[in-house]
Parts: sequence; structure tokens; C-alpha cells
Amino acid sequence: TPGLNWDDSHVPSCLDMFDKTKSGRIDVYGFSALWKFIQQWKNLFQQYDRDRLGSISYTELQQALSQMGYNLSPQFTQLLVSRYCPRSANPAMQLDRFIQVCTQLQVLTEAFREKDTAVQGNIRLSFEDFVTMTASRML
Repeated sequence: TPGLNWDDSHVPSCLDMFDKTKSGRIDVYGFSALWKFIQQWKNLFQQYDRDRLGSISYTELQQALSQMGYNLSPQFTQLLVSRYCPRSANPAMQLDRFIQVCTQLQVLTEAFREKDTAVQGNIRLSFEDFVTMTASRML
């Protein structure tokens, strides 16, 4: 089973997802929800890590994201691979990076949904609104 090897940058975004009071802390219920999310992502990762080497390929990542309900282009998945995978002839994503990607996608999805009140899948934002929306959740 692949383990988690997080650096300090992973923790705040995970905690922020379940910090409903925006106090910088989560209660036991928030922790329980966070743990459930991590286990779901780990199970999904293991489903696509068929060779059990602790990583998933570009194709497997695309399939996992699709199974999670994200209709993302191959170009976007390639961007994730180039950003989060070690450079090699056959780059593959480790579990900790997969959870980081899932966390960031979840946070951005929630921010998007706040603006997409008509649930159309499109929103109109000024550049400052976009930067504020993402910076307040990602920094």
C-alpha cells in the first residue's frame, strides 16, 4: 500500500476544506469527514494502481478523474502530470500528489459552485474576482 508523504503545503488545503468556521481548525466531525475523503481518494488511487507500484500513469489519472465526475481535457491532465509527477520517460503520480490534486480540485470546485448559482457549468468573473476566489482558497 502506498503511503502518504506530505510536505507542509498539503495540510492547509486539506484542513481548509473541512474548516466550516474558517477558524484555521477543524473539529472531530471535520476530521472524520477529512479522513473519509482521504480514504475514498486512496481507494480510488489503489483501484487504478493495478501493478501495485504506488503510482498511476497519465491514462490512469485521466480515468480516475473521470470516475470522480471531472470532465477534464487530456491537455489539463497532462498539465497535472507535468506539475505533480517526477520527470521521467514514463511519469507517474504518487498517492500523496494524487490526494493533493484531488484536494485542490475539490476546493476549486466548491469555489466555482458558489458562483455557478444556476448550475450551468459556466461562470463570468473579473480577473480580480478569479484571483481572489482562488487565492483565498489556495494560499
